[in-house]
Amino acid sequence: MYIRRARRSTVSNGSESATRPTFYDVQEVADMFKMSRMTVYRAISSGELAAVRIRGRWLVPARAIDALIETATRQQATTASAGQFGGLA
Repeated sequence: MYIRRARRSTVSNGSESATRPTFYDVQEVADMFKMSRMTVYRAISSGELAAVRIRGRWLVPARAIDALIETATRQQATTASAGQFGGLA
């Protein structure tokens, strides 16, 4: 059985370019965030994580992962600047 990898796009990072997938499968997302596949499926089911289902397989757009990371980073920065870590800001 041949499994085709997710389509990759080229992302320019200043002087160098990196190739990254356009979509991630559930296992790749689970590995990325060090969580179980079931946790990823639950996040998809609850709407916390955007995904598309193609022929019974859930795929998560790389843009959804980027947005999730951006939101989490922004929230962490806001929380830290507000001094909500027990006075450690």
